[in-house]
Amino acid sequence: MRIIGIDPGYAIVGYGIIDVVNSNNILVDYGVITTSPKKSAEKRLLDLYTELMGLLNEYGPDEAAMEKLFFNTNTTTGIGVAKACGVLSLALVQKNLPIIEYTPIQVKQTVVGYGNAEKKQIQYMVPKILNMKETPKPDDAADALAVAITHSHNYKINNLKNKG
Repeated sequence: MRIIGIDPGYAIVGYGIIDVVNSNNILVDYGVITTSPKKSAEKRLLDLYTELMGLLNEYGPDEAAMEKLFFNTNTTTGIGVAKACGVLSLALVQKNLPIIEYTPIQVKQTVVGYGNAEKKQIQYMVPKILNMKETPKPDDAADALAVAITHSHNYKINNLKNKG
């Protein structure tokens, strides 16, 4: 099974693609989609959609996992990111991909073993889990891989429950 993990954003969207083979997570690709602040909001959203569709066409994932939005204070930024999530979700749905959302606490709990882990701890664990030689950069890409790993973990647990 191939999973695309997405760390949503408006200026930067992280993505991480892994294959689940037997019980192993195998790195396929990772990176970020960026939008220019010089463009209009509509053009930036179109760029996100177009870039994600290109990745989906290239890699053909079976399922998608996205970090669930949580905003504390800055609602202005939150509105832009929420719009971006809508556009990203549209692309995934157009490819008939189920979208599973995970909270930041769920991702940290799965990858680090502690729901209040710091970003540095995720960046440390992701390369260990995926047998990478270096930490994925930027942070958004590492976060997206962590989301994909979280979905893989939950997929494996659910398969074990269904077999039992």
